[in-house]
Amino acid sequence: MKVLLTGATGYIGSSVLSRLLSEGHEVTALVRDATKARTVEEAGARGLVGDVTDAVLVAEAASVADGVIHTASTPEGDAAFIDAVLGAFGGSGKPFVHTGGIWSYGTSSDITEQSPLDRPALTAWRGAGEARVLGATGVRGTVVAPALVYGRAGGLIRLLTDETDGGVRLIGDGSQHWTTVDVDDLAALYVLALEKGRPGATYIGASGQNPTVRELGEAIAAGYDVAEGVRPESDDDTRARLGEAFADALLLDEQASGATARTELGWAPVARPLVEQLAAGEYLGESVAAH
Repeated sequence: MKVLLTGATGYIGSSVLSRLLSEGHEVTALVRDATKARTVEEAGARGLVGDVTDAVLVAEAASVADGVIHTASTPEGDAAFIDAVLGAFGGSGKPFVHTGGIWSYGTSSDITEQSPLDRPALTAWRGAGEARVLGATGVRGTVVAPALVYGRAGGLIRLLTDETDGGVRLIGDGSQHWTTVDVDDLAALYVLALEKGRPGATYIGASGQNPTVRELGEAIAAGYDVAEGVRPESDDDTRARLGEAFADALLLDEQASGATARTELGWAPVARPLVEQLAAGEYLGESVAAH
């Protein structure tokens, strides 16, 4: 399949690119500059330099593709990109996989695709794009909603691994659960959604591992040999440190299983749980990706 991919040099997108290529797909990666183009070309894709807001460029690239995966979802770029892809696809029935996020469901101990949406201020912008893709006619539009992504020594867990002086600093008191997924397992889900996702479906990318932030912090303390253990803080202190909108998203208490993706698409996450990786010290050193 000829696939147009955005975000191919980012944390999630680079893993999706690897997965697509390993499964024999032909990938055109829309990137922002020549340096990023060389990176994707060295990986085996075709680099297309441009911006997701360039409607003419996106429409031309989409028109010759058999499907699109959009991992570079942003509040500034989504409207133009989505409109261009949908316009180019017309009534072709081609697959368009868009990126959502677990935070859109708010606090819940059992998040499924049927759970009511309760978007925090940080991700309220996602609603319009998701609705546009899921409601499009003549296009096989799907949304992948990743849990907190880990793996390759990257992801938001670095907020904890990089704050270990005097104890691992938690987000709030650490009692909230973070539902998690490995970046390579998540990439497999994106490709499955491309290949056989149901039109109008959202697929939650969650491994079923839902540790509390305190459990993650304690695993880091063990893996990093942090004698002081963990350092909880008040919610207000977290908001002052990280900003209110970001903190409020991180303070959500969320658990999910990702069962729909397993049942409908045959998705089978295989990565070791994040807690085990942290306790083994696998996040020591520099992150391979910042986002």
